[in-house]
Order: sequence, then C-alpha cells, then structure tokens
Amino acid sequence: MSAEPIAKLDDRREHGGEHGVAVRAMFDRIAPTYDTLNRLMSAGIDKRWRIRAVRELRDAPQGALLDLCAGTMDFTVLLAEAFPDRRLVAADFSKSMLDAGRTKAPRAETVVANAMEMPFEDGEFAATVCGFGIRNVSDPRRALADVKRVLTRGGIFVTLEFFRPTRPATRAFHAAYNRFVLPTVGGLVSGDRGAYAYLAKSMEGFMTRGEYESALRDAGFVHVRGFDVTLGIASIVCAEVPR
Repeated sequence: MSAEPIAKLDDRREHGGEHGVAVRAMFDRIAPTYDTLNRLMSAGIDKRWRIRAVRELRDAPQGALLDLCAGTMDFTVLLAEAFPDRRLVAADFSKSMLDAGRTKAPRAETVVANAMEMPFEDGEFAATVCGFGIRNVSDPRRALADVKRVLTRGGIFVTLEFFRPTRPATRAFHAAYNRFVLPTVGGLVSGDRGAYAYLAKSMEGFMTRGEYESALRDAGFVHVRGFDVTLGIASIVCAEVPR
C-alpha cells in the first residue's frame, strides 16, 4: 500500500487534524519494517546521536522522563539504561510504532498521544526528549508550548532532528539522500515508497536549526543552545523551562 501523495499531505498541514490522521496512518503502515530500515540506512550512527542527546539530561531535576514522538522507542531504551530509577513514559501518536518497540524497554509506560495536546499534568516531567518527530507534527509551535507545560521548573527539553541544513555541503548531501536513497531503499524494504518520499519531503520543508531555536524561545524556553552532529546531517537542540 502506498502513502497518500506528498502534495495532499503537505496541504493538510494547514488543517492539523487531517494532517495528523494522514501521517499517523502512514507510520502505522511502515511500523513493521521501520527498525530494519533505520539500521540499514543509518549504519547505526543514529544510536550515537541519541546517546549524545541523553547526556544533555545529566543536569535535569529529579522526576519522570518523557520520550515524545517515541516511535519504536530507540530513545526510550537509552533513557531506561541511563536513568534506571526514574519513571519513564514513551508517547507517540502511532500505537503500531509503540507496539513494535515495546519489548525494548518493558518497564516504560506507553501512551498514545498527540504531541500538541498531551494527556499529562502540568509539570509532570523533569525532562523530555524528542527524536526525529517534531517535524511530523502539524503545528510544531503548538507542540513546543505543550512540552513546556508538562515540564517542571528547570526541566530540560532535548530535540534530535534533521533540520533544514544551511551549509552548502550538507544541503547537497540531504538533497541527494532524500531524493534518491530514502524513497528508493525505503520503498523496496517497506513496500511503501510514498511514505519514505513523504519523510524526505518533511526534512526539506522543515525549519532550520536557528529557526527552531527561535521558536523555543518564543514558547518561553531559556538557555536555548544547539549543535550539529556528523557534519550537520542532524542536530541536537537543548532548552530549559525557567526555574
């Protein structure tokens, strides 16, 4: 089964509900092969990026941890290893993705949730991580506001993402990878070329790291800082809730 045409999904971003339903259905379809493809196309380097991102939580206050847009819970398992005594919640809008990764971190709570309207209390978490998911939210700024809401004072938010690159060399790499490698290999393994074409398109149309950092400040976060990993292929952005 193919994903809906890219144009339709892009148009639906203006209508958050429809965009969310379409993208969630896409992730439900590719969940069975998602981990296999991720390992194949990243050569495992994404795990090093996640480990580096988890280190940014070392100064987080005591309390529960949230893996937002958890997907198949690759971040969740690293959080479970790094913080064995903390409550851990993995949230994603695709139940199929969570089900595919549930065995990686059995002690983690799993919650099917919309990142823009999370079913959590104000200040419930000490830290939140989000890996490669914020760009798939129909209204990222609304999601940032809700992340801030569920974090306690001094809480830390760490994002690992493929932002739209600004370096010429990185732009060229992203363009080649997104237009040829991702949809071709993704389509062959998953049988859903359209889904991986959409994922490529979502990278090209997302914010730059600088724009995302500005959006975090607009949402009320402080001490916002970011850095690139592996020549800017991906980036890590850290922010805090005012104490």
